[in-house]
Amino acid sequence: MAAARMSTRAPVARSQPFAPQALGRSSSTCFQGRCVARAAHTARRSVRVFVVKAEDKTVVIGLAADSGCGKSTFMRRLTAVFGGTAKPPAGGNPDSNTLISDMATVICLDDYHALDRTGRKEKGVTALAPEAQNFELMYEQIKAMKDGKPVQKPIYNHVTGLLDPPEEIKAPKILVAEGLHPFYDERVRELMDFMIYLDISDEVKFAWKIQRDMAERGHSLESIKASIEARKPDFDAYIDVQKKHADVVIQVLPTQLIPDEKEGKVLRVRMIQKEGVKFFNPAYLFDEGSTISWIPCGRKLTCSFPGIKLYYGPDTYFGEAVSVLEMDGAFDKLEELIYVESHLSNTSGRFYGEVTQQMLKNSSYPGSTNGTGLFQTVCGLKIREVYERITQNTVMPVVG
Repeated sequence: MAAARMSTRAPVARSQPFAPQALGRSSSTCFQGRCVARAAHTARRSVRVFVVKAEDKTVVIGLAADSGCGKSTFMRRLTAVFGGTAKPPAGGNPDSNTLISDMATVICLDDYHALDRTGRKEKGVTALAPEAQNFELMYEQIKAMKDGKPVQKPIYNHVTGLLDPPEEIKAPKILVAEGLHPFYDERVRELMDFMIYLDISDEVKFAWKIQRDMAERGHSLESIKASIEARKPDFDAYIDVQKKHADVVIQVLPTQLIPDEKEGKVLRVRMIQKEGVKFFNPAYLFDEGSTISWIPCGRKLTCSFPGIKLYYGPDTYFGEAVSVLEMDGAFDKLEELIYVESHLSNTSGRFYGEVTQQMLKNSSYPGSTNGTGLFQTVCGLKIREVYERITQNTVMPVVG
């Protein structure tokens, strides 16, 4: 299905590379009587093709990842781009998994479990197994919201392990469906306007789980290993396979800057961007289509050991053409990220420095000094651009 989905997407025009001499000049883009000033290097973007009006459809974003892989942090960065604080539905079930902000509603696909915790135990299946999901209802309700209709969405209570009475969810401007299986069912997958997969390597996932479960929950190393091994067959069979469908994969790997680093404190993060995706232009470093290896540390960027290394180049992923941005290491001073940002193009920032501004605003979030924060932020700006190009609406930048 991945190849068939790709064949329907027409290539789109790309913006020009970043031009330092353009700083200080600006232009305005106006939609529906609202004008937004933009830096000159973003103003030169070619004419876009729009096919759907804002009042006709809800834009649906899919986010797939295993449990404990940073979905909630990504959601906070995404909603910050669109403005407003994401909160549970007012006056509803305090154990609701839904988050609603000014423009976006985030639904957790755990709510479409067909079996509660007891039912899964009786049938001998995990929460990752397809037979534990109600894909029919998932498809019907996401389709209804995409068509602008409210739904009575079920609630899976993570505290009790039971299925609680449903809650009404109105169709938002942006619907984010996050969870274990957003791309597993073909019907649900075809409803997605843009798809992201957070891919945490086994080594990093193991290091994170040891730190959390041993330090915070008092679990033994043996019990942690047993839990991971018991879950791995279903993860490999049903969750990991979905990344081949994603438009962007954010992959977190052990660093290559420190030999045999096992604690997961220094990370190598890759942003794998599929080529030829409608409404989406991959971000790149220096020169589009080239292969670049860059160590920026020095007088313009403060990096303590082991420093930072960036990479960009073309590649293939599950047989399809992709562009890869990679960052290994971490920043010492987040405000100096502007130096790296000035060498990136197609970030979908509305103005020069918006990536750095977003990173500083969310500096308390995990991963804010390494590639996870950087690429999640760029991905959030990309989603904003996808929304604007589909709906012909401009989202005003959130300042401060």
